[in-house]
Amino acid sequence: MSASDDWFENAPCGLILMKRDGIILRANRTFIAWTGHELQSLVGKRLPDFLPIAGKIFYDTHFAPLMHLQEHFDEVALDFACAGGNRMPALVNAIEGRDEEGRPGFIRLAIFRTADRRLYERNLLDARDRAEETVRVEREVSELREQFIAVLGHDMRNPLASIASGMRLLGKEPVSERGRRVIELVEGSVIRAAGLIDNVLDFARGRLGGGLTLSRDAREPLEPVLRQVVDELRSIAPERIVLAEYELDDPIDCDRGRIGQLLSNLLGNALTHGAKDKPVRVLAGSEAGTLRISVANGGAPIPVATMARLFQPFFRGQVRSNRDGLGLGLHIASEIAKAHGGVLEVTSNRLETRFTFTMPLA
Repeated sequence: MSASDDWFENAPCGLILMKRDGIILRANRTFIAWTGHELQSLVGKRLPDFLPIAGKIFYDTHFAPLMHLQEHFDEVALDFACAGGNRMPALVNAIEGRDEEGRPGFIRLAIFRTADRRLYERNLLDARDRAEETVRVEREVSELREQFIAVLGHDMRNPLASIASGMRLLGKEPVSERGRRVIELVEGSVIRAAGLIDNVLDFARGRLGGGLTLSRDAREPLEPVLRQVVDELRSIAPERIVLAEYELDDPIDCDRGRIGQLLSNLLGNALTHGAKDKPVRVLAGSEAGTLRISVANGGAPIPVATMARLFQPFFRGQVRSNRDGLGLGLHIASEIAKAHGGVLEVTSNRLETRFTFTMPLA
């Protein structure tokens, strides 16, 4: 047996030589071993005789016509009928050969078994379907959880408003110094709880696709809102020194409530995590077409690893260990800055930690 004959007979794929009308002239040992047919039962028969009904139809309507048109066919999926009655899934490459005068005379087929490949593909499809189902279920659970959080936060506002009203009424009554102090503590707790509820509602709204809503208006001044926020936080922590400077030029086109919420979150964060014996400084100014609000506090610098994740929701790094809060304040402040087309940045060293919000005044 010559080297070329040996290669044909023992090639790692099935090889068939046939006429243009599909009559098989030769088949190699590899194909015979795969299908179990005898060589005598193959030679002289048409290739469609060894295909199931669907394969026969495909051969007559697609394979043969396209071979005549383009003289080749790549990676055609066919099932071959085996001698034992089973089917062998395969991919077939075909190319038309020419005689010495250049006329088409026969077709060469290279056949590759794909049983393992099809099983692998089915497993991949099954794994994909399972993954998609898992993602769908998790998405539904996540949406339900966030809807629950949103509804709970909304419903908590009513009893909180009642507590605030009750404290205001008690504040007008003659009470002892101790009672006055209790009223101030409760009012401070109401302010903190209201801030937490606002952050939770904003976060849930953003996760559910609503995003932060803005009501921008340049007709009213921004400074009174900022002063009110600072006064409220001062009342919560009367033992702390909060220094505030305002240099704001009107008009400022922004959502005053949202900017107040941003300042409240930043100032609350500074009072919670800053050094108790050092003042917190609030600077709010507008110049050169930019609004800038910064909050600075003393204390240990924020670790570099923590800085990279400060504005992520629910993040409570070492700098926040054993502290109250959900870890949403800075995240919501950052989202408010983005909604205004601005940015919230942080710098931290051994002298101070400073959060700065800047927004262009278009």
